[in-house]
Amino acid sequence: MSDNDQIKQERKEAMKRLREERKHAIQRTASMVKARKKDLQTLRKQMGGGSATAPEIARATGLDVTQVIWYLATLKQYGEVVEEEKNGCYFSYKLVARETEDATA
Repeated sequence: MSDNDQIKQERKEAMKRLREERKHAIQRTASMVKARKKDLQTLRKQMGGGSATAPEIARATGLDVTQVIWYLATLKQYGEVVEEEKNGCYFSYKLVARETEDATA
């Protein structure tokens, strides 16, 4: 076995050990990502009918208001929602219509 082959084999074994050591952290992170994707999907589905405030979305989806506000801030940052008029203490948010690939083709 050449030196290069031996180095490659050692790196491969080191990665294998590292993955095994971090298996639980990787699984925990993957489940958190899955839960957030599900929350965002629920939030987008709820907002599909028009504009709503964070408390209205929270009541309809069962999510915590602080979580909804965090998600709305993130969606606003990425241009997926826009703020509309203020309704009491909260702004209303509306989904931005996204163009589909079929429309651009």
